[in-house]
Amino acid sequence: MARKYDYFIIFAEMRTGSNFLESNLDEFPGLKCYGEAFNPYFMVTPKMKELFGVTVKMRDADPMLLVRRMIEHAPGMPGFRFFSDHDPRVFEAAMDDPRCAKVVLTRNHVEAYVSRKIAWETDQWQLNDVKDVVKKKARFVPEEFEKLFYRFKDFQLKVKDRLQRTGQTAFYIDYEESQDLGVLNGLAKFLGEDHEITEFAGKFKKQNPEPLVDKVKNYDVLVETVAKVDLFDLGRVPNFEPQRTPAVPTYVTAGDAPVLFLPIKGGPVARVRDWMSGLGEVTDGFTQKTLRQWKRQHKGHRSFTVLRHPVARLHAAFCTHFLQDSPETFWEIRQALRDNYDVPLPEGMPGDDYDRRAHHAAFLGFIDFVKKNQTGQSGIRVDASWATQSAVVQGFGQFMLPDRIIREDRLLEGLASLVDELGLDMPALPDASEDQPFALGKIYDKEIEAAVRGVYQRDYMMFGFRPWA
Repeated sequence: MARKYDYFIIFAEMRTGSNFLESNLDEFPGLKCYGEAFNPYFMVTPKMKELFGVTVKMRDADPMLLVRRMIEHAPGMPGFRFFSDHDPRVFEAAMDDPRCAKVVLTRNHVEAYVSRKIAWETDQWQLNDVKDVVKKKARFVPEEFEKLFYRFKDFQLKVKDRLQRTGQTAFYIDYEESQDLGVLNGLAKFLGEDHEITEFAGKFKKQNPEPLVDKVKNYDVLVETVAKVDLFDLGRVPNFEPQRTPAVPTYVTAGDAPVLFLPIKGGPVARVRDWMSGLGEVTDGFTQKTLRQWKRQHKGHRSFTVLRHPVARLHAAFCTHFLQDSPETFWEIRQALRDNYDVPLPEGMPGDDYDRRAHHAAFLGFIDFVKKNQTGQSGIRVDASWATQSAVVQGFGQFMLPDRIIREDRLLEGLASLVDELGLDMPALPDASEDQPFALGKIYDKEIEAAVRGVYQRDYMMFGFRPWA
């Protein structure tokens, strides 16, 4: 079968995992990568003098000469990595060429920046053997991060804009997804390769797997800076998660109290509603018009929402919607998870044979589904129960943003401060209920934490979540 493309370009930046991705694409017999072929200071590697008879001087005079030579002589479909500071003439030519396959590799901006700083500190830009790793902490420099962030974001938007205007598509792959064999094989199929690989190349190792708080000397400065930098745009490109609506009918008031609760599904919604009943009769079902009327009638009102740790929230959603026989059970999605997404749910409701080991495996399977679901790799809706909390809060902003964002682990203090500000008596806060059939603490481990972090990197970064335990 004739190939759709003659060559491919990987749009990336430093410390996004492009070496790792390239080393694995080279494992496919029909693909061949040529590194940073258009780096302004060298060609592929600093020691390479020529490639396919093209010297650096010849390349700089006519960059597309090198592309043509690659297509003619490479042992497989050629490709190369392209960063925002590489030869702009290549960008213009490649973007307008439908015979050039576009791959866009991204990574959480903060993680990439910290990795870059550590590499500068240690002079270790790639790791082939973990015994050789050099460990140092990075110092976060706000001005430096913001400059890089906006430069990289502008380049990503430029790529997306050109793709849309020329009627083309690209294969978007995130740093975390590049470490999934299924996704790598999918990328190879996109490039026209029939072969599949069953293991990673093993050439490069992850250098700094620790959480950010363990890699940055002045972590508090990082958190403060990220909070100021265009909060809802940090992970915007690419972001395949659907935008959330304000969901005004779910907003909750209580009697005449000037308090408005904006629930985040999957959080402690029932517990907060019960608490609000101590202020007055609980009411919801507003429209934007009736809620504006309520706001005008309740001068000095305060609104709030409650964040839950991503691990606890996703586990609660899993137990509520897939392991309970109730009106909240998602029966059709449950069946699809069993049949099409290899989530090892019991055929019926959990019985005596559904132990903690089975629950641990089923929850990990569900986490894997949610990751695919949020990146547009499933046909199932992204339910509000497992949508990112940053997307939900952004959705609030289409109508109104909450005055306060309270964290569940400080719920009592947060609510007490709220009613104290309004001069109200503090109702009793009901005890938190445990998930069924197993509480999270019965199955939680590092594997679950890492899997959830892979899905909710944006929430961990936006709201500064640390490991659940």
